[in-house]
Amino acid sequence: MVNNKSAFILGIFLFLGLVGLGYLLADAAIDYKEYERSVKVKGLSEREYNADIVIWPIQFTLADNNMEMMYLNIETNAKKIKSFLLNEGLSEDEISVSAPQITDKLAREYSNNNYGKFRYSAIQSITVYSNKIETVRTLMKKISTLGKKGILFKTEEYNTQTEYIFTRLNEVKPDMIAEATRNARDVAEKFAADSKSTLGKIKKASQGQFSIYSRDRNNPHIKKVRVVSTITYYLSD
Repeated sequence: MVNNKSAFILGIFLFLGLVGLGYLLADAAIDYKEYERSVKVKGLSEREYNADIVIWPIQFTLADNNMEMMYLNIETNAKKIKSFLLNEGLSEDEISVSAPQITDKLAREYSNNNYGKFRYSAIQSITVYSNKIETVRTLMKKISTLGKKGILFKTEEYNTQTEYIFTRLNEVKPDMIAEATRNARDVAEKFAADSKSTLGKIKKASQGQFSIYSRDRNNPHIKKVRVVSTITYYLSD
C-alpha cells in the first residue's frame, strides 16, 4: 500500500514537472520566434569619379606595290605621329609603337593576281598609355591635322576605341560601404517605425559587388562607381 502511494505521488510530481518543462519550452520557443523576426533591406552608394588612366590606340593604314617603299612610309608616318604627341606634352614612356601588320594580297590562297591597284597593305598601331586624361582628350581632337600630311587614320574599328580606367577603387571602398550601410539602416528604421517595431542588431550583411561604368557615351572619362549592400536586421516589439 505504501509503495503504491509513493508511486502515485512520484507520478504526480513527474506530471507536474513535465507540464512545467513544456510551458518553459513553449515560452522559450515563442521568445525565440519573436527574436527571429527580421527585415532585409538594401542600401545604395553611387558616386562619380574621373578616370585616372587612358589607353588610346592610334592606327593608320598604307598601301603600295613596293614593299621597301611601304616600310619607309610606315616609319615616316609613325615618326610624325610620335613627334606630334611628344610636342603636345606626352613623354616617351607613354607612347609605344607596335610592329606593322602587312598583307600581301598576291600571297592569299586562291589569288588570281587580281589584287587591285596595290599589292601590299599595312596597318600600323601606336598606343598611348597615360594618366594625363585631359591632355590626351585634347590631342584626340587635334591629331586629325596630321591627315593634311598624308596620314590615313582608322577610327571606326573596335580595336581603335579609347579606354578609360578607374584604378582607385580601394581608396573609395571604405567610405562607399559606410554610406551604403547608413542608407540601409535608414530604410530599416523607417520600416520598423511603420510596423511599430524596434530595430535590433544586424543579423546578416552582404556587401555586394562594386560596378564601374561610364557616365554616358559622351563622357567615358567620367566613371560611375556603384555598390549595393544587403543587410538583415532583427526586429522586436
